[in-house]
Amino acid sequence: MAKIPLIIDCDPGHDDAIALMLAASASDVFDLRAVTTVGGAQSVDKTFYNARRVLTVIGLDVPVARGAAQPMVRKALGGTEIVHGESGLDGPRLPEPDLTPCNLTAFELLCKVLEEAEEPVTICPTGPMTNIGILLAVRPDLKKKIKEFSIMGGGFYMGNWTAAAEFNILADPEAAKIMFDSGIPIIMSGLDVTHKAYVTREENEVIRANGNRCSVLAAELIDYFSRYHYEVEHLPGCTLHDPCAVAYLLKPEIFTGKLCHVDIDVNGQYTLGKTIVDWFDHTHKEKNVLVLHDVDRSAFVELLTSQLAKLR
Repeated sequence: MAKIPLIIDCDPGHDDAIALMLAASASDVFDLRAVTTVGGAQSVDKTFYNARRVLTVIGLDVPVARGAAQPMVRKALGGTEIVHGESGLDGPRLPEPDLTPCNLTAFELLCKVLEEAEEPVTICPTGPMTNIGILLAVRPDLKKKIKEFSIMGGGFYMGNWTAAAEFNILADPEAAKIMFDSGIPIIMSGLDVTHKAYVTREENEVIRANGNRCSVLAAELIDYFSRYHYEVEHLPGCTLHDPCAVAYLLKPEIFTGKLCHVDIDVNGQYTLGKTIVDWFDHTHKEKNVLVLHDVDRSAFVELLTSQLAKLR
């Protein structure tokens, strides 16, 4: 079976780091062609640095490019230290990056990979959508080179940064709207499903017991990241938002979704950044998003644990 050509656009971030590891563990499924970074969980300088440190641990030399530092229109949200710490990856000790430097910006690297692709590429954005919004606005001719977006962002029933909005969409709603209006298929791993994709303390010890370096790193990332979920959100485990966007591509059968029209609120006083899901087809608009809303949690944890064990 042909591999899925893949680009990951991320803002590491603890769950982004685990998403990168999950993608790297499935080299039989994915042809990971590039990683691009964006400001989100921390500044873009920190997320760029973090992505290269994580890939150094994995041992994967793939082009990594620094992307947008600010949203397309608005100021950056900030305040993410409460979740990810000052570095964006607080907790584990990570090595200095030893990857071959990439002298392209994220926009340039995205264009290069898409221009050179002989088949449409899947893009997996797990941070704010700024890099993708810029790409689609400046190079709409490259839409035909994109098969689909598998994103972490949004939510039907809830927000996590405001009462209405999830962080990745709220961080740059204009960029998200460009993506959602692009006509390119979208699989949305929003809060409705990611809050069900959690790892308990006991399950994290099973991951750690794999014993390999990447499994131990993942467990240490979860150790730190879970504090926010337990102490602030009062959830039953560590919610692994971003890995859902990769896990769907690996094993779609463990997820449940519904094809809906989804729009982005870019004007609301109280609902700015909300993903407006037309669940009952009131508007009869084109169904542009597969909205994931459930996951077989045991299968998700088993997939994560077994895939991490394949890494070094």
